[in-house]
Amino acid sequence: MSIITVYNGIFCNQDSIIETLLTRTGYQRMVDANLVSKAAKHSGVPGSKIARAFSGKTSVFNPFTHEKERAMAYLRLAMAELVSAEDDFLFHGYSAQLIPREVGHCLHLCLIADLKFRLAQAQKEQGLAESEALKIIRYEDEDRRVWIDTIFQKKDPWDPSLYDIMIPTDKLGLEEIVRLVEKNLNRDIIKPSEESRQAAREFLLAAQVGVVLAGEGHNVGVTARQGLITLTINKNVLMLGRLEEELRSIVSRVPGVQNIETRIGQGFHQTDIYRKYNFEAPSKVLLVDDEREFVQTLSERLLLREMGSAVAYDGESALSLIREDEPEVMILDLKMPGIDGIEVLRRVKQTNPEVEVIILTGHGSEADREICMKLGAFAYLQKPVDIDLLSHSLKEANEKIKRKKGSV
Repeated sequence: MSIITVYNGIFCNQDSIIETLLTRTGYQRMVDANLVSKAAKHSGVPGSKIARAFSGKTSVFNPFTHEKERAMAYLRLAMAELVSAEDDFLFHGYSAQLIPREVGHCLHLCLIADLKFRLAQAQKEQGLAESEALKIIRYEDEDRRVWIDTIFQKKDPWDPSLYDIMIPTDKLGLEEIVRLVEKNLNRDIIKPSEESRQAAREFLLAAQVGVVLAGEGHNVGVTARQGLITLTINKNVLMLGRLEEELRSIVSRVPGVQNIETRIGQGFHQTDIYRKYNFEAPSKVLLVDDEREFVQTLSERLLLREMGSAVAYDGESALSLIREDEPEVMILDLKMPGIDGIEVLRRVKQTNPEVEVIILTGHGSEADREICMKLGAFAYLQKPVDIDLLSHSLKEANEKIKRKKGSV
């Protein structure tokens, strides 16, 4: 059977439209939560972390961890399996955009309305004041814009080229909208064909390859056509030939792969460097120090050792980053303006006790050391510190975290 996908702006009367479509067509509704649950089972990653892939805000640690890209790899696999099942699905949400346009038996719908209508709907549905409703609409639209940019490299989430039908829900009535969808759903071009079924199978193979590569720490574009896998490298790499050889070696082991080709993408010549994720090295390290030059240099030196880090220059910023981005290890100075290091340590251990904290200070005393260790610091080091000693402490803290996760 054909597939329906629905992508919409918030407060566009989408719920009534979708419920009526489901009743009239007998289709089964699949939302983002269904895909997240399926992806979480495949990956072993908590669903809450998989779901972050839909957020417009990407973690500051993502350039080192590739968490968003790995989550998307598993979401694609979950979607590909459902598409290949050929059930009567209506996909609603962000995940609806994951189906390649080559899968021809898919009717892509966009439900959108003008701002005046959406503001009125916000008042009707949730009793929101106009200012609050406008804030929510802009926030949600920005998340949708980022998602579309991630998938298609387009800046407009309502770009007509992305959809088969653009439906202005403020200008068409419910019955008129449903009849329009039913009419198009019955068109021969939307019905499954051998070509569109083959595209679905190729989507599944590409998704399987993507998951295998993600499991090895790689992040490249993957497409499949008649057993040929095309790998697109979108970031600059110093030893391209070696990377291509490694990618081919990994992908050749995936059942169904007959041939492999690699190519460079549009982003290859930009300044960003391709980094394979090292599962063994600490990659979510937060450096907290008000000495900007010191901490930036330290971040660069850690990166040379394949340790990814983010930087905060005061205690308030550090606590905010911990709430939003969940670092695993923190290197913390004691003497800072505003909230000092001891107070930051105290609060972190109260709210996020799983974060391992390494104190690195040039002004601490023996009394400070005792206080920090009692509060739960992993280590207490003095400036200037030998980078090998610091790296060793980071690796030990990382091993402790991994052991804890393994015992859960």
